[in-house]
Amino acid sequence: MEKRIYPRPIESISYPDAYPRRSFTDAGEAVAALKALYDRNTAFLRDAFNGLAHGGALTRYRAFYPEIGLQISSYTQADTRLAYGHVSTPGYYSTTITRPDLFESYLTEQLRQIMRSHGVPVTIGESETPIPLHFAFLEGAYVEAGAAARIERPLRDLFDVPDLSATDDRIANGLFEPAPGEPMPLAPFTAQRIDYSLHRLAHYTATSPEHFQNFVLFTNYQFYIDEFCELARELMEKGGEGYTAFIEPGNVLTLPGEVKPAAAAPIRLPQMPAYHLTRPGHGGITMVNIGVGPSNAKTITDHIAVLRPHAWLMLGHCAGLRNSQTLGDYVLAHAYVREDHVLDDDLPVWVPLPALAEIQVALEEAVAEVTGLSGYDLKRVMRTGTVATIDNRNWELRDQRGPVQRLSQSRAIALDMESATIAANGFRFRVPYGTLLCVSDKPLHGELKLPGMATEFYKRQVAQHLRIGLLAVEKLSQMQPERLHSRKLRSFSETAFQ
Repeated sequence: MEKRIYPRPIESISYPDAYPRRSFTDAGEAVAALKALYDRNTAFLRDAFNGLAHGGALTRYRAFYPEIGLQISSYTQADTRLAYGHVSTPGYYSTTITRPDLFESYLTEQLRQIMRSHGVPVTIGESETPIPLHFAFLEGAYVEAGAAARIERPLRDLFDVPDLSATDDRIANGLFEPAPGEPMPLAPFTAQRIDYSLHRLAHYTATSPEHFQNFVLFTNYQFYIDEFCELARELMEKGGEGYTAFIEPGNVLTLPGEVKPAAAAPIRLPQMPAYHLTRPGHGGITMVNIGVGPSNAKTITDHIAVLRPHAWLMLGHCAGLRNSQTLGDYVLAHAYVREDHVLDDDLPVWVPLPALAEIQVALEEAVAEVTGLSGYDLKRVMRTGTVATIDNRNWELRDQRGPVQRLSQSRAIALDMESATIAANGFRFRVPYGTLLCVSDKPLHGELKLPGMATEFYKRQVAQHLRIGLLAVEKLSQMQPERLHSRKLRSFSETAFQ
């Protein structure tokens, strides 16, 4: 019988040099320290991997995420008019940090507000959370296919790898309970949770997370994307008119003054392609075609949420449920019936989703300005009411008595498959949300579009609907973030970071 030879255990672990914890009273200096520490520790892991791939000694390597710490010793009342930037009870708070280069503006603003609210310094040092090797390779880095094969041991023997058991939404869901002596959370997401989503975003949208803007439009129809692309290319051809670039899947770039992009688009589009009209400070617009269904809606918002956008809006088509509605009418959602079920384990269906005044006003004003209607006349083309979201696209083929009765009892005026999911994840992740839909059919009244009618309807109505959405975003972008981020979305025990 052949004797099995087991590899010797790896007894030593190699770390970067110790990093002394430092205190800062300036937010910009604190973020600069985060960037330096993160760059050093990720470079250490990359260099170790490359060394092993070229015959280096088999040693385990480990480096840690940077950490922000904050000690609050008093119940002194902070300025609670803000929805973020303060904590309610004394204690020690901390959070792990990844990609401080990507989040530089966000981190600087959060720390500035905390320092102003509480008058205390923050400390920067190494956490106790290892950086997984996979997350140490920066986006776009090329890793030779055979490199790992040349290493004689499994990567998990030599490096830390992503730990899904520690990558969850307990903090964002309000379920995190620190153990005795454990710090309280300072931010809604940990570094490893953010890294996981950054990698997923690039996969699902075929664009880099750095291109995502602070205002996000979701749609369930390619017609809207086609119109958005046409408009974006016209803006670039005219010099940008305040926008700095138009970026398409594959990170295909068109700059102001250019008629065509600098490279060809990918042969195959990703599952949920994203398009970005960029402005300085991520102040532009991202539009994502999420396709059909609540699963896609949850997936993409789970990941975009870690970028901490200022708002996201749903623009798409819906079924009108009232005989008084006409094809092409608009529906401004002020409440949602959630029969999508994909968030039932994270956000119980009995939790109400409040309408956010700033979003509602911006959308209503945009409809009025684009259509030229106002006051009582505006009711001819737009109705405010409850939108029901379901997970069965062919609900009409079942016994209709149950669904129709529930829709009637809820006072729903429209039905779709994404809006409530997007609103619910906005509520859950503290991202201001809103919905403006366009009635494209009325199944309860047998009013469906014939092929020719559909083509004409889309040409006319999609262009107007998109202009309304873009105008609403323009209005929202003129607000200060402190005003836009709502205290309505804050739980009893809330993180200081927005």
